[in-house]
Amino acid sequence: MMDSVNACEYEFDVVVVGAGHAGTEAALAAARMGAQVALLTTNLDTVGQMSCNPAIGGVAKGQIAREIDALGGAMGQAIDATGIQFRLLNCRKGPAMHSPRAQADKKAYQQEIKRLVEEQENLFLRQEVVEDIVTSGDAQAQQVCGVQARGNVIYRAPAVILTTGTFLQAVMHTGEAKSSGGRAGEGSTQGISGALNRMGFRLERFKTGTPPRLNGRTIDYTRTEIQPGDDTPQPFSFLTNRLEVEQLPCWITFTNEKVHDLIRQNLARAPMYSGQIKTTGPRYCPSIEDKVVRFSDKEQHQLFLEPEGRATQEVYVNGISTSLPRDVQDQLIRFIPGLERAQIMRYGYAVEYDFCPPDQLTPSLETKRVKGLFFAGQINGTTGYEEAGAQGLIAGANAALTLTDAEPFILQRDQAYIGVLIDDLVTRGVDEPYRMFTSRAEYRLMLRQDNADRRLTGLGHRIGLTDNVRWQHLQAKETSIVRTKALLQANRLENVTLEKYLRRPETKWDELAEHLPELRDVPSSVSQQVVFDVKYSGYIARQDVQVARQHRLAEKRIPRTIDYDRISQLRAEARQKFREIQPVSLSQASRISGITPADIALLMAHIEKPSK
Repeated sequence: MMDSVNACEYEFDVVVVGAGHAGTEAALAAARMGAQVALLTTNLDTVGQMSCNPAIGGVAKGQIAREIDALGGAMGQAIDATGIQFRLLNCRKGPAMHSPRAQADKKAYQQEIKRLVEEQENLFLRQEVVEDIVTSGDAQAQQVCGVQARGNVIYRAPAVILTTGTFLQAVMHTGEAKSSGGRAGEGSTQGISGALNRMGFRLERFKTGTPPRLNGRTIDYTRTEIQPGDDTPQPFSFLTNRLEVEQLPCWITFTNEKVHDLIRQNLARAPMYSGQIKTTGPRYCPSIEDKVVRFSDKEQHQLFLEPEGRATQEVYVNGISTSLPRDVQDQLIRFIPGLERAQIMRYGYAVEYDFCPPDQLTPSLETKRVKGLFFAGQINGTTGYEEAGAQGLIAGANAALTLTDAEPFILQRDQAYIGVLIDDLVTRGVDEPYRMFTSRAEYRLMLRQDNADRRLTGLGHRIGLTDNVRWQHLQAKETSIVRTKALLQANRLENVTLEKYLRRPETKWDELAEHLPELRDVPSSVSQQVVFDVKYSGYIARQDVQVARQHRLAEKRIPRTIDYDRISQLRAEARQKFREIQPVSLSQASRISGITPADIALLMAHIEKPSK
């Protein structure tokens, strides 16, 4: 670390490093809670930038985006203001699977996020290159004190949040060509990795990739299939009553055997197969090279042509992430129906970058090794804007809470997808870039996208994370739900209450409204909640029993001073994993990979044994 003599110094409560999706949500959250926040980024022109696909939401990701909004975050408001196509996915399935997704005007979204950041009280946005982390204490008791920026500048703060994305010692690959950088046209961050190593953190490397972008003017859309938005677009933010937006279509095309043969012929030049890249990429978002090799029996792969905005011809080719050489990408595109004469504006590439395995974090996203230091986003081994934004919001809230030594804000697995995300990260760690799926949430029937405000806004309001406007909006909605349920209980049809009649699978709301005209005036956001509450009450009651069982385990807290080596009958593997993860409760301990019921029984007996 540098000597602070002659350095220019600034004092803040919280410093956030990085202004992507995690960094902006972190800074906004801490500032909403009253902390004086410095948000530092290497380039003010890329605040909130969509590095990969120009979209928010999707399966499970849409649930997270709505939870971020329910907790006062910016993502939902920004996509409502700048979206160019809105779709509710999985509509033919049950409500637990419904997932909103929206195409964004990429530049407009970025500018909207930057506007929200610039207008937030208590938040100071600055262009700085952070090169080091300032700490005090020894290796056993380290406390963060701030960060050092290029030019002999120190930002002092008792809480620092690192949201460095894919920029830590990042290397970009396009075929045999390599260059330093975490995103096309931008450089890499070198000093922070060294600082983390010095402080004793484990660093590993992951890989991610992005597809080429095309000039839409050169695409023959007559050879593709149109994919329009929903007739009645659904907002992301609970504060947006309705969307009045002219939607742009997306388009669908497919790869073919010519494409696959070309890729096979050039695998020796693909960094993932030539040995140039040795790190792991996201299994559920593979490159086109991976798809051709792993699914060799498939004759085609679906591609989505997604416009990047209203004022640009640039088109994102979703489904063809690649790091093949430029000349191969040129040939590959011309074999795809509709793209025979398409011009590539930006070539696809892969990025290798450092991350810190998240088992080094507590559930508040504070590091175990350095007090006051928080990590959020891809530094924790995740992928996706929504996963990053969720972590940023929680880290920002908890950084603000540390200023008053308040209890951390931790969402449980039965309260939010965000709770599932963070618990998975800190309890199980990652062996590939983590992406959220509905299948990861065991209580997904309770964690629907439509009820995120009812689950979370009150929790956020208690700690100052959500404002009075949002709280009053929720209170009015809850009052209307109670009033509507009372109407259903007080009126009858076919000799049963309307509530019981609604439980029948075939019954629709419109049928009840024909019988009781008052129901026609009920807002759709309220009627939807009443329908789901009534129709799925039995299933939810069963999940409530499961939740109560988990809560009993969660109430068994594990003392921080516990010595696992004193539990003589505990397996060596269990001791090692308990020491590494440092679970805070028996519930968290039971979810650690490789831990058996016998391990938990021994741990419980040790905790409950009377002290001698």
